[in-house]
Amino acid sequence: MMDEDKELIFQCQRGKMKAFKTLVEKYKKPAFFVALGLVGNREDAYDLSQEAFVRVFRSIKRYNPEHKFFTWFYTILSNLCKNHLKRRGVQKSHLENIDLAQDVYSPDVILEKNEINLRLWEEISKLPYEFKEIILLKHFHEFSYRKISETLNIPLGSVMSRLYYARKKLKENLKDILD
Repeated sequence: MMDEDKELIFQCQRGKMKAFKTLVEKYKKPAFFVALGLVGNREDAYDLSQEAFVRVFRSIKRYNPEHKFFTWFYTILSNLCKNHLKRRGVQKSHLENIDLAQDVYSPDVILEKNEINLRLWEEISKLPYEFKEIILLKHFHEFSYRKISETLNIPLGSVMSRLYYARKKLKENLKDILD
């Protein structure tokens, strides 16, 4: 864990609200995007990331500083997302949640890029949770294999295997637009 995080956590454990606010500010954006990638709905992602911070606040005194903060936080957030998806039952499409940047391309190029991005998100949303999670951490959050392994608390080989099968499945499902 970074020294800055250690110091913030130490202060949080002593009841310093300013330190907790700094921790929230530092991780609120990554938390939101992790949740969005897992649940596929902006409002739910916002609510779940906020709930994760509430749970961190409630249990900060039990946090073990020998572990990385983000790994601990990610576990809390991921469990909230999994439980949310179980309660919701059917996973909704990510279509309503995609804000695609409007480049300086012609309208035809923009439309084609948007359609490809929408299709990619559709296919990612159809993946099993453990594959979706790996794809998001690797390709959207740019985690290393080792950081994914530590964050999810799974062997490095499992990370590589899941990523291989997730990419293979996406490639199969997107072959019509990849050709």
